[in-house]
Amino acid sequence: MQQSLERYWPKGVPHTLPVPQTTLYYNLEVSATRYPDKVAISYYGGRLAYRELKQQVDALAGYLQAHCGVKKGERVLLYMQNSPQFVIAYYAVLRADAVVVPINPMNLTEELRHYVNDAGTRIALIGQELLARIAPLLGAGTLARLIAANYGEYADLASDLAQPDFLRLPPLAADKPEIVSWRDALAAACVPAVPMALPDDMCAMPYTSGTTGRPKGCMHTHSTLMANTVPAGVWNKGSAEDVILCVVPFFHITGMVHLMHSTLYLGAELVIMTRWDRELALKLIARHQVTGWTNIPTMVIDLFASPNFKADSLASLRGIGGGGAAMPEAVGKRLQELTGLEFVEGYGLTETSGATHTNHPDRPKRQCLGIPWCNTEALVINPDTLEPLGVGEIGEIVSRGPQVFKGYWNDPKASAQAFIDIGGKTYFRTGDLGRYDEEGYFFFADRLKRMINASGFKVWPAEVEVMMYAHPDIQEVCVIGCNDAHRGETVKAIVVLKAASKGGVGAEDLIEWCKTRMAAYKYPRIVEFVDSLPKSATGKVMWRQLQEQESARTQIRP
Repeated sequence: MQQSLERYWPKGVPHTLPVPQTTLYYNLEVSATRYPDKVAISYYGGRLAYRELKQQVDALAGYLQAHCGVKKGERVLLYMQNSPQFVIAYYAVLRADAVVVPINPMNLTEELRHYVNDAGTRIALIGQELLARIAPLLGAGTLARLIAANYGEYADLASDLAQPDFLRLPPLAADKPEIVSWRDALAAACVPAVPMALPDDMCAMPYTSGTTGRPKGCMHTHSTLMANTVPAGVWNKGSAEDVILCVVPFFHITGMVHLMHSTLYLGAELVIMTRWDRELALKLIARHQVTGWTNIPTMVIDLFASPNFKADSLASLRGIGGGGAAMPEAVGKRLQELTGLEFVEGYGLTETSGATHTNHPDRPKRQCLGIPWCNTEALVINPDTLEPLGVGEIGEIVSRGPQVFKGYWNDPKASAQAFIDIGGKTYFRTGDLGRYDEEGYFFFADRLKRMINASGFKVWPAEVEVMMYAHPDIQEVCVIGCNDAHRGETVKAIVVLKAASKGGVGAEDLIEWCKTRMAAYKYPRIVEFVDSLPKSATGKVMWRQLQEQESARTQIRP
């Protein structure tokens, strides 16, 4: 495989790149010094220059230290949608030598409770529109202070661009001392202490999940995130002249590293959308002459459906791509025919700071994970014997490189199980099955771990089951994936009701109950009632048997 990679490696891209021995905040400091008056962020008509971005990051960092008592290494919750404030908040936490805990803004109160308690967070930086969800947790555990941002303060509300309703929320009228407005925090004009963070200090803890049913914090350092921040620009021949459309959420590792961190490292411009809107996307691409757009395939499909889409609508783009779900062959072909652009797919996980594999714009393959990129090695192994496999053989994908995380927060057992030694080298076990071809390109085959991919969002059945067991009428439940024409996969719950509840509780009742307790991408869209669930000799629910039965009907591989 190594010979294949040598032969097909993209021209002008080094195999290895030194990881800068600096912090992520230092990247912003450098770009603000180089390009103080250059636009760093464009947001619904509003603009923020690099000088202003750094000033506000420093002021918020100072507030976190002086008024919130944030110490080096402390975990700070970041619960916002894509916005200038997300970027400022993230880098302010870094400047305060603390650790960002980015949370999906679709999560509801009970889901948030786990993150707050598990990470032990005292402080949360939040979007004002999310206040009602997290406020009930104040004083219930460790959470003691909220700083709430109004996104509209950074937009030009007189702009002709379509804007989400929440941009016009009135200023926050907090009646509790533990809830502070973003503007008041910045107005305090605090100066942060001398930075103490080192490259190998933990800086971010995004959460991922597994078969245990509880999301786990992935411990990332400045160096592990930097290890993918730098190659992202080199691989795509990036420069300070780039203009990047940001729709993929920043709380997700792809948006966080490959868009936010990489763009600021280059000194390029972020054009941020808080919500996907195909007509707005077309306007922004044309108005800002966007050069790069990372997305999920459903966005491209939606863009094609717009009556305003034309062959030259994407003329300014030099690159387009994404991950999370494979680009359908027909859509990729149409994109190429209409625009001359190939959709570049990649592959990675939260544990690997995003990409371990990607295609190169000069030689991509469709519905392909790509090749292991800079500083990265990957194998396909037999998941039972752990022996490396050859060309075309399907097994578990394992990867190693400087971007791999340091383990799961407070979970040494799961951390140990995540790694394996092969030939004296330590590899991360992805839990995904795949193969590679004679040219060294990897292809996804199946999932070794139990997971549902709904429109690019990962749904962990065990987590949904844990929450559904709180329903008073449910005796047993098993959650599986079901084919969905729009989402790719959707969530289906197979439920055994308690004897007294049979006939009195309907599928819609359970769906509505779940909807109030789970993120929109996560709650079951389909509920099927059964008298019993199949179990093994040890009493475990045989979820795979149910998934295989569903797959036979819907053509999803289990």
